[in-house]
Amino acid sequence: MLVIGAKGFAKEVLEVLHDLNELENLTFYDDVSNNVSDLLYNQFPVLKSYTEAEKYFQKVDNRFTIGIGNPILRKKMAEVFEQLGGELTSVISPLAKIGHYGNKIGYGSLVMPGVIITNDIILNKGVLINLNCTIGHDCTIGSFVEMSPGTHISGNCNIGDYCVFGTNSTLLPKLTIGKNVIVAAGAVVTKDVPDNCMVAGVPAEIKKKINPIDNE
Repeated sequence: MLVIGAKGFAKEVLEVLHDLNELENLTFYDDVSNNVSDLLYNQFPVLKSYTEAEKYFQKVDNRFTIGIGNPILRKKMAEVFEQLGGELTSVISPLAKIGHYGNKIGYGSLVMPGVIITNDIILNKGVLINLNCTIGHDCTIGSFVEMSPGTHISGNCNIGDYCVFGTNSTLLPKLTIGKNVIVAAGAVVTKDVPDNCMVAGVPAEIKKKINPIDNE
């Protein structure tokens, strides 16, 4: 498998792949960091060009995951590496607790250790659920949503694409969150939130509008 990124969050993805015993031919990709060596931890190759990545997909393994947290960047990287012949692949920690009934996990999702997902949960493409998050029953999570550590989503919630939930944020039951919403760390959301805004506080209130995402 190829992990896009070789710093920061990519190192946490490495630990999950270690737990899954998915280390054979494991390779990383980073073409932007000047201080990344050719071997991560003196063990895992780091590719530094699209040409190298395309050859890897053709000759070694066409699977890839994205070790980067930003939803928009994750979306862009998914499109680029799919065009190179890669297949965006889910990585789910064996230390996460996933319910057995009615769940649908979209391709390219990342589910980290300590996560609890109950039943009748839909995760769309490229969702990132970080350490120790919880998602209650009957929720739908849009594409490329990022949940920072300790996010708690109560039951019967619908979350739009490209949302970001800050560390230890909480969403109360039966709420709808629009597309491209940022929920600040520690916020408690008690009512529906429209598209393209940032909310913060307890209870959370709209603090500013943010630009819509171009070229969805």
